[in-house]
Amino acid sequence: MSDRPLKLLLIDQDPIFRLGLRVALAEMPDLQVVAEVETDTAALQKLAELTNQDPTQVNIVVLELGNGRSIDSQLQGLELCGLLKTSYPNLPVLLLSSIQNPEILAAVRVFGINGYIPKGTPISQIIAVIAEVAIGGSYWVLDPNPPQITISPPPQMPLLQLWQNQCLSGVNYINNSLAKVTLQLQTPGLPILDRAVLAGQRRELLAARWLLNNLLSSPPERQSLTPLVEELTVMPSPSSAIIPNDGEQQLTLLPEITPSALQFDLFATCINQLQFSLENVTDIPLEIDILREDKKRGLLYLILQKLTKQLDELRASQITIEQLEGFKNTILFDVWQATVTDFFGKFSQVQVGKQNIAVVNVLLQNPRVIQTEILNKIPFVLELFSYLLFQTDLYIDNHAYLADSYDAKSQALMILENLLIQIGNGVLQPLLNYLADIEAIKKNFYTQKLISTREIERFRNDLSWKYRLNNYVNEAKAIFESRYELLVLAPRGIAKTSIYAPRNAELANLSGVPLLVTLGLEFWDAIAPRLQSLLSFLGSGIVFVLTQIIGRGLGLIGRGILQGIGSVSFPDKNFKRNSERPK
Repeated sequence: MSDRPLKLLLIDQDPIFRLGLRVALAEMPDLQVVAEVETDTAALQKLAELTNQDPTQVNIVVLELGNGRSIDSQLQGLELCGLLKTSYPNLPVLLLSSIQNPEILAAVRVFGINGYIPKGTPISQIIAVIAEVAIGGSYWVLDPNPPQITISPPPQMPLLQLWQNQCLSGVNYINNSLAKVTLQLQTPGLPILDRAVLAGQRRELLAARWLLNNLLSSPPERQSLTPLVEELTVMPSPSSAIIPNDGEQQLTLLPEITPSALQFDLFATCINQLQFSLENVTDIPLEIDILREDKKRGLLYLILQKLTKQLDELRASQITIEQLEGFKNTILFDVWQATVTDFFGKFSQVQVGKQNIAVVNVLLQNPRVIQTEILNKIPFVLELFSYLLFQTDLYIDNHAYLADSYDAKSQALMILENLLIQIGNGVLQPLLNYLADIEAIKKNFYTQKLISTREIERFRNDLSWKYRLNNYVNEAKAIFESRYELLVLAPRGIAKTSIYAPRNAELANLSGVPLLVTLGLEFWDAIAPRLQSLLSFLGSGIVFVLTQIIGRGLGLIGRGILQGIGSVSFPDKNFKRNSERPK
């Protein structure tokens, strides 16, 4: 390598792998990771920003071909390879991927990619290959006689051996924990949600072990990185997807996604989303805002668990897609009821006055309000269940999404997150109505910001006004605008987004104040442009009158007054001088 460090752009959807590679490369003074991105779009945008400032800002791109699991992601990865070599033909690109299919790698090579090494290659060799490709070389593991590239290990530092001994005990602990989690994953009939949680734990343990083996030991002793995607695949599918290649060859890619795998992938992503902040960043109050962060996260996770159980029961009963619509409300009610029971405790009691009251019995005494005001108004529930149970395509936001596409998963994730949050609001709604100011409940569940009686009452009043405003104004406005408001889990907290949906049937059934609201909006849309033009014309006229007529008139009057004052004062002064002159 030269004295100037090689500047590297890293593209990979796996945040743990990006972290590990970035930390490993940070130990090398001749390498600098100038940016790391997750998606293809972000990669192209970041690359454009860096190269527009200075073409030498990026010396090499290291990328993964999709996420290694779905066909769509691999095809998007191939498209990204073509875009990179078309837009930046002189920029070296190295494929560091878990994909080892020779047909796919041949297609990548046709696009002009400069090299390929599989994930699992020792970090020392990865660094050497990056240096080789960055200066114009080529490195392909599948070559008959691949060049052997090595770098000298750094000299041993004092106390390094002691530090390695300390790390060895940590590696042993990780291996023992990993064995237990792997054994649990092999349990027959394991629920999908528990499977997702265990898979996440296994992923963390694998990443921790890799970091210790590759970063804290000397290069000769470093273990290779096991492909994380292959390690985490615990649900094999029975069939394979085949894509024809120019009518001559058939390119075997990955197993076809089944509804169970689709649900597993979606729910695992949702669990990752729940690790973000759950602060409400919208302009509307939510019932779950009264909970502490840990309780709020536990509630949403519990709802996801109950929903998983319901879907598993529906799948076991072999329900048809035509029968699903009739069970939609029952499914939501059962999830809500089971969540209330488990979240507060089936046998939990609180003292009100001199009586001990069963909490769950009080909260479940008036379910009709929850069903009509919250559960029945959750949008796209039937579409989500059909997607998860029968792998149907999603028609959302005036666009059709194929069931196995990344966009369908993104849309389904938003619907699922909104479903969890709304059911969570339904769980807390009866508590705020009947047992809001009970000290035992405040101690176990409430956030510190909403623990005083005054703050609780103010919060309840805000919620009451929210429902009044929704019933009379906001819901009618959303129907008239053909959209639904969804609550989603964003990195900054619980946010709000809008999705188009045809709501003409609901619009035709509006009456009373909601109907007047829509008529008022329609009337305003009709007169607003004309009224704006009229106000603009009148405003221009008023400005003209004030400035050109009244303003100039006042200016002329003022000038005349000043001139009159001057003509009076000077003669007096002359007269005084003449009177004082000696005769």
